[in-house]
Amino acid sequence: MNRMPTARRCALAGGLSLCLALSWSFAETPQEDAGRRLYEEKCGMCHAAGGMGTGLLARRYPPGQELLEQRSNLTPAFIEVAVRSGIGNMPRISRAEVSDEQLALISRYLSRQATP
Repeated sequence: MNRMPTARRCALAGGLSLCLALSWSFAETPQEDAGRRLYEEKCGMCHAAGGMGTGLLARRYPPGQELLEQRSNLTPAFIEVAVRSGIGNMPRISRAEVSDEQLALISRYLSRQATP
């Protein structure tokens, strides 16, 4: 009979369990998913890779800081003020364009990596 040794089966099961646990821990919550989709829809035209806002930020910040989704220093309060008031070349965004509820989801999504 061709059976896999017990140690090998345990290692395989452990590896599969680890992969499942890691994929679960990196899965987006429904709020993060909604924030990501809103960010792509409302902000992506300027702040996605290759966007005008991304290009302007690349001139001002160190490499890796131009893509807002990759930054770890954005707080919800900063994002909300920047959006509602405008900052640098970015115009202010009205509540008619992005509601307060939508902005809160976008802010939470972008600040998910923020370090205290």
